[in-house]
Amino acid sequence: MVTGTPYVGSEVGRLREVIVHRPGIELLRLTPETMDELLFDDLLWVRRAQEEHAEFCAVLAGAGAEVLELSDLVRETVTVPAAREFVLERTFDERVHGPAAAPVLRATAEAMDEARLTDLLIGGLTKRELLELTDEPRSVVLHALGPDDLVVAPLPNHLFTRDASCWVYDGVAVNSMRMPARVRESVTYEAVYRWHPRFAAATFHRWSDGPADGAATVEGGDVLVLGGGAVVVGMSERTTPQGVERLAERLFAAGSADRVVALAMPKARAFMHLDTVMTMVDERSFLTYADLGMLPSYTITPRGSGAEPGEVELEIADHPPERMHAAIAEALGRDGLRVLTPEQDVHSAAREQWDDGCNALAVAPGVVVTYDRTMTSNSYLRESGVEVLEVPGAELGRGRGGPRCMSCPTVREDH
Repeated sequence: MVTGTPYVGSEVGRLREVIVHRPGIELLRLTPETMDELLFDDLLWVRRAQEEHAEFCAVLAGAGAEVLELSDLVRETVTVPAAREFVLERTFDERVHGPAAAPVLRATAEAMDEARLTDLLIGGLTKRELLELTDEPRSVVLHALGPDDLVVAPLPNHLFTRDASCWVYDGVAVNSMRMPARVRESVTYEAVYRWHPRFAAATFHRWSDGPADGAATVEGGDVLVLGGGAVVVGMSERTTPQGVERLAERLFAAGSADRVVALAMPKARAFMHLDTVMTMVDERSFLTYADLGMLPSYTITPRGSGAEPGEVELEIADHPPERMHAAIAEALGRDGLRVLTPEQDVHSAAREQWDDGCNALAVAPGVVVTYDRTMTSNSYLRESGVEVLEVPGAELGRGRGGPRCMSCPTVREDH
């Protein structure tokens, strides 16, 4: 691997480059009435969340990673005419905004400079803000809205840069998102990876599904890159078996991976993604939630070879729950795993898991970033020989996503 070339060879190899997103106006759009639709359980104090996020970025930089801000990437991307056309075409759709309003919205956005357009794409637009820029079109959709209703929905979940795209060895999956509030996030990443100068000149595979139009969805919080060609994917409330099979086909056809272990997870909010209940902290150690238990698992391998996903046949071996750790160890090429599960009573464990106690981000083998609020997990990790770099999470933690959720590694060494 050449340093700087997009490549993620493991969960725990030294982190060299990572995409994050600083909380912004999109979080100010959250209200008690809209937060459920936008997938938040609480309202964040945005200024404090920004301060905490700055500390998170400083820790990443101090650990040797170059930190890329998503808004900067988007702003620099939409200076490219083809990229601007791509995002406008996929943002202003008459099926969303109606045939009367969509052309007016698009024309208004086309007239914006790259900074204002980036704010619109991520932060959304209210009717009042629109009417400051143009006359109100003869649109039933717009006439039915109140002055402060949103015409273009914000993307507050961009805070969690892990999910809409995830790098797996020498390629990136731009994912079809399960929830409608997150579908447009994939458009952002597709544009960045296709046209931003940092990525446009690089050589890597890009696996893209576009907006979800079927049951095959995958989100990056469910994908763990074990190293050595192995991948673990959680089949959660957001990632489906159909999505796992499609991802496996693409990885195998590209020669990027040769085995995928799929875990059948509970379909519940508390188990939203695999990395909310299990993350890797060194070459053979996993931090897990006490109530996760053992899950049915499936090892997927390619039968034969082919240059295209449709030419690859999948060999699938299913394992009973008690074989879960053995299946992961075999994929890793190890005799066994070290499973780290802090001992707590059931209520304390549930609270700490809800606060992202298992959502550790490794910046090097045996060195992880966690929230300071998950004290029991942090103490247990230290007792187990893992170095813990704490970051404040009093406000960020209200978003129900920890350090791993808020990071999209683009360059990481093999472990």
